Order: sequence, then structure tokens, then C-alpha cells
Amino acid sequence: MSAVAKGDGVDPVSLVVGALAAGAAGGLTESASAAVTGAYAALRDRLRRLFTADREAAGVLELHEGNPDVYQEPLRHVLARSGAAGDYEVVAAAQYLMTLLDAAGSAAGKYSVDVRGAQGVQVGDGNTQTNTFTAPPPGT
Repeated sequence: MSAVAKGDGVDPVSLVVGALAAGAAGGLTESASAAVTGAYAALRDRLRRLFTADREAAGVLELHEGNPDVYQEPLRHVLARSGAAGDYEVVAAAQYLMTLLDAAGSAAGKYSVDVRGAQGVQVGDGNTQTNTFTAPPPGT
């Protein structure tokens, strides 16, 4: 998995894209553990539920599963556009999958999401948000 480092962690879009790619590669082999297969399915299924009303995003997710290298950038785009990578359950599922696939990297904080200095971040379902962006406070 390749992830774009941000501070001490990784941005949520890169985490989710990387976890899906690693899960597609590692979770679909005969030697994959039931835990890896289940964690990959949980992440994929959460995204499918979020993309129910977005046919383009749902299609990109399906295409990515079959060919992660080719569909990495389109998936990155739909995750960012839809806000799905900001969904707590999606990020938690991606982190859990990466913990199973790369325990050493997870223990070292490689898949921790860093939102320091971020604006407009939401966690959870059913949120309503109005953004007025200004310069970040000094020291962030």
C-alpha cells in the first residue's frame, strides 16, 4: 500500500484507497484469514451503503476492486467528493483492515489519521454543517 504521509499520520482518502487496494490484493487470496476477508468486506460494504444514491461512486468502487491500480485516482476522487473518507465508520474500518494486514505499520502509527489544522471535519452520520473557512489559528 502506498499512502501519502501527512504529519504523523495519513490523510483519510489515502488511508481508505490504500486499505481497499491492500484488501483487494490480500483479502481475496485463498491464504487470507477470515478476519482480513471480513474486515475488507465490512469496509467495502460501508462504502456501498454510503454510495447507494451515487451511481458513479458505486461504479468506481466496483471497478477498483477488480483493478485497483487503474482505478486508484477515480476512487480517490469519489471518496473526496462524496465525503465518505470523512465518515468515522469508513476510517475505522480502513484502519482495522490495515492493522490486520500490516500490524507493524499500524503499531508505528502509519495508518493514524491526522486532522490537525483541518477545517470542516465531520465524524459520524446525519450531520449538518455550514462552513466558513478562515485562516487556521497560529501554531497549527
